[in-house]
Amino acid sequence: MKVGIDLGSRSVKVAYLDDVGELKDSRIFDSISFYNSFRKQLSSTFVLDLEKLGLTSDDKITATGYGKHGVHIEGIRTISEQKAHAIGAMHQTGLSDFILLDIGGQDTKIVKVANKKIVDVFMNDKCGASSGRYLENMAGVLNISLDDLSSYYSNPQQLSNTCAVFGESEVLSKIFEGVPNSSIAAGVNYSVFERVSSVLSTMVESEPIVFVGGVSKNKAILEFLKKENSVEIIIPKYNQLNGAIGAGCFIGD
Repeated sequence: MKVGIDLGSRSVKVAYLDDVGELKDSRIFDSISFYNSFRKQLSSTFVLDLEKLGLTSDDKITATGYGKHGVHIEGIRTISEQKAHAIGAMHQTGLSDFILLDIGGQDTKIVKVANKKIVDVFMNDKCGASSGRYLENMAGVLNISLDDLSSYYSNPQQLSNTCAVFGESEVLSKIFEGVPNSSIAAGVNYSVFERVSSVLSTMVESEPIVFVGGVSKNKAILEFLKKENSVEIIIPKYNQLNGAIGAGCFIGD
């Protein structure tokens, strides 16, 4: 069995694939719960308990993601998130040329792939700006669910601060000013889109955008992408598992 593990900052995705790369099973865990449930603590090293995950040393396991350097898994390979997501997108879509947009829990990646090779990369991994963490925090301030938040895209209120922490103060100030919550929610979604759109505009020519990661479930951001880009926007079937699938399909350099 081939297994890809995407050790994300907010969630851990595990993809179980057969020898030809067909997804046979998958599991998604909250990151903290995963680390607490599947750990074998040896001195100061965090070791993943493969047996608890239903895996053995005979399985071909590849890890990627935020935590790949902090978790020790005996005998496995690690690859970069950019490479894992590019492979996953190629495997799921069959495309050779595309722009990958991955908005994750705490970072954003935009990867240009041409003729099945990565030719350009943008990464925001310094803070939670324009990420799932920012959306989670703002949904909490507005006292709505993430799913509800994602439904608002009309009349977006201009927001200047996309920091996952300090953005709360700006949203609260808009509430105190009497701005409708629907416009604030739309503004939250648009601010995430706006932050990535400036980078997309420098990379996109005629190739489609493949949108993956947890935030690809956000309907409002998808609407903004469609409205302000003339290219096709593709969300693969297993959008949240894309990195794990790519890691599982990795065959080595």
